[in-house]
Amino acid sequence: PDLTRNDSSKLGSSGGPITKDNTSVEYYCTIFTFAESPMNKRVLWSGSDDGLIHVTQDGGTTWENVTPKDLPEWSMVSILDASPHDEGTAYVACNRYKLDDFKPYIFKTSDYGKTWKKIVKGIPEYEFTHVVREDPNRKGLLYAGTERGMYVSFDAGENWQPLQLNLPVVPVHDLAVHPREKDLVAATHGRSFWVLDDLTPLYQLNDEVAASNAYLFKPRETYRMGGFSFDRPGLAVGKNPPNGVVVQYYLKDTLGAKDTLSLEFLDEKGTLIKSFSTKPEKKEGEEQPKVPADTGMNRFIWDMRYPDAVKVPGAIFWGGTTDGPQAIPGVYSVRMKINDKSWTQTFEIRKDPRILTTNGQFKEQFDFLIRIRDKVSEAHTAVNTIRDIRSQSNDLVKRLEKHPKKDTINKLSKKLNDSLKAIEEEIIQVKIKAGQDALNYPIKLNNKIAALVDVVASADTKPTQPSYDVYKELSGKLDSYLSRYKNIMETNLKEFNDAVRGMEIPAVIVKPEGEGK
Repeated sequence: PDLTRNDSSKLGSSGGPITKDNTSVEYYCTIFTFAESPMNKRVLWSGSDDGLIHVTQDGGTTWENVTPKDLPEWSMVSILDASPHDEGTAYVACNRYKLDDFKPYIFKTSDYGKTWKKIVKGIPEYEFTHVVREDPNRKGLLYAGTERGMYVSFDAGENWQPLQLNLPVVPVHDLAVHPREKDLVAATHGRSFWVLDDLTPLYQLNDEVAASNAYLFKPRETYRMGGFSFDRPGLAVGKNPPNGVVVQYYLKDTLGAKDTLSLEFLDEKGTLIKSFSTKPEKKEGEEQPKVPADTGMNRFIWDMRYPDAVKVPGAIFWGGTTDGPQAIPGVYSVRMKINDKSWTQTFEIRKDPRILTTNGQFKEQFDFLIRIRDKVSEAHTAVNTIRDIRSQSNDLVKRLEKHPKKDTINKLSKKLNDSLKAIEEEIIQVKIKAGQDALNYPIKLNNKIAALVDVVASADTKPTQPSYDVYKELSGKLDSYLSRYKNIMETNLKEFNDAVRGMEIPAVIVKPEGEGK
């Protein structure tokens, strides 16, 4: 039968409550929303703009009028949502603002419409409703769009609370949950599309979590893909989601001044990859991101990278990078520590689904990138140590201005520094002071080796043989200079230190590699 009221007085040019509306938006007797049960293709739901709801359980052969008794006549049945978890369950959002009734109307049935329950507790009386949707990944998790924004219910509509966040006050006319990516998409009236990235914390939220002092949520799957997030004001474009593993955690209270929160990322064997803290260690030439620790929900993005190569403070690269390689697809874990307490969650890094790269090829690429990183670290550690020695020896000579053995020490210092300087200038271009200087002063070994990273990591695939060949040639040259450098350390530096010790003057101290100055 006709699934509307089929009132002829509402089908002419006179329209509905607003008469002579020839745009047809005030015509009635139209099927406005329709839904097929994801559980049973023969269960179909129909809702009309004149306030009727019908259901069929036999694919449309027979229909039954199941309009809720509590739904006033001539209501607009805006959205019907057939439950993705139970074929007899459906939710419906209605409104009557055209009739000066601004109340919210959301109903639920669990028996194919035989009985309905009004579920609007928590939604203000003046916010009429456009849409209701049940999350396909968690039964009973509902989202509602009203004339003013967003609401969420964790108990199948028994109670609602705002889910507005940074969404502007705007009518939300439809909602969709991406079943695989677990994102919520909102279609607004006049303010474009909005996406709430990563619903997984809502899936994990329960009374126990809500009552806890701190909680680390399990991160969702992360795809290892290129891209970046940008926000350019004035452009009519959206902002990309962050590129990395999104770690979300809850803190009931703000941390005390003596408290420290750290996030540690570990591989499948439990080996530490990288750690971050609310009190990051300050290293010259490096900036570690600070872990937030605000009351309520917090979010930290791990870029999936292993530790960087050792840096030379102030050094400028022409191409190349000191960035550590990205983690390869696999299972990892994150550990949150607050003083002596800890929480751990596993997560998965997945490859771009469009590529055919195997795990073995990813591993070969990663191992090669680690070798390149470590070779750059060798070069930079030597440069940093050379500069440290030269600084200490020059400072020592200055302090010996009136000492009778000044000339002797000065001569030994010059011999030491000149030999080290010659090595330094083969490893790194010391004349580059700005980005374009490399046009006049050719890059040296450290930069050439680091530039291999851009080639090897340019695609998710195994390294090419020419990349291995170039690395072998460059690392061989570097090793020859590092060998000369070690010889100078064992001879010239020892000669210098023996001389100053004989004068009861503190010697030049070189700490073990990796410990810094």
